Amino acid sequence: MLSDGTVRMRAPEPSDTDMMYLWENDPGLWECGTGVAPVSRHQLAEYIDNYDGDIYSCGQLRMIVELEATGEAVGTLDFTHCDARDRHARVGIFIAPAYRRRGLASRVLSVAKAYAASTLGLHMLMALVAVDNEASRALFAAAGFSTCGRVRSYLRRGRSFCDIILYQVLL
Repeated sequence: MLSDGTVRMRAPEPSDTDMMYLWENDPGLWECGTGVAPVSRHQLAEYIDNYDGDIYSCGQLRMIVELEATGEAVGTLDFTHCDARDRHARVGIFIAPAYRRRGLASRVLSVAKAYAASTLGLHMLMALVAVDNEASRALFAAAGFSTCGRVRSYLRRGRSFCDIILYQVLL
């Protein structure tokens, strides 16, 4: 199991559709991800029905984060831009606002790093974090990720742009 006794990661299930619908359609969260338009329940149901857990065939892997004690879904973990030859991927974590500031993201990242190294055979993980996202910057720094660069004007925020900080960890 992908677990540390408090959090567990698992594949998306059809019962996750409504929850994912709320998270994916919150415009306030779009600037942290790749969303720019609403997603339908049908699209999410199709995604779950056609979910391919083989990170090397589709280049990405999404898992639902749940509390081990209750089974309640509290977020997602994504590995994207996976490169099978060079053995690296980007990692992204989303924790629902009601569950933040409880140390869950740190736990998820710890499990994710171990899984990426031992099961996926990855050599490196990278995270792209908006320069003004202090919570995520602190999370990745505390998890052993090093700052390895800054990309200017990477994220569009209305009519302006925001820099990102690149973080990486060798596994």
